Formats: sequence, C-alpha cells, structure tokens
Amino acid sequence: MTQFTSPRPLNLRLQKPRNPLVAPALMRQAGKHGHQQHEVRLRQAAQRELRQEILRVGRPDASP
Repeated sequence: MTQFTSPRPLNLRLQKPRNPLVAPALMRQAGKHGHQQHEVRLRQAAQRELRQEILRVGRPDASP
C-alpha cells in the first residue's frame, strides 16, 4: 500500500528553548571602567620617578 507524505517546509526554523537568565545579561552594556587620563598620567609619572630614583641611588643589595 502506498503512503502519501507531504513535503516538509525548507525554511523550518525551530527556536531553541532559551535560558531566561541569559537574555538580561546579553542586553547589558558595560560602562567605562577605571582609569581617567589624569590618573594614568599620575601613575606613569610615579613610575618614571621611581626608575630615576633607582638609577640614582641603586637597588639595595640583598646579598648576605
């Protein structure tokens, strides 16, 4: 006995079940974190001063 089947639609897209906790996380946008330009300049200046001090005075000798 011949059985007649209808063709499946080609563009059948079933949506996956989604985790409801993920959607708000995907919608979040990160803000700026931390370093403003003047803070970066102050830190870099302090690093430069420390390097100059080490060059002038030298590192403390840790040998016994």
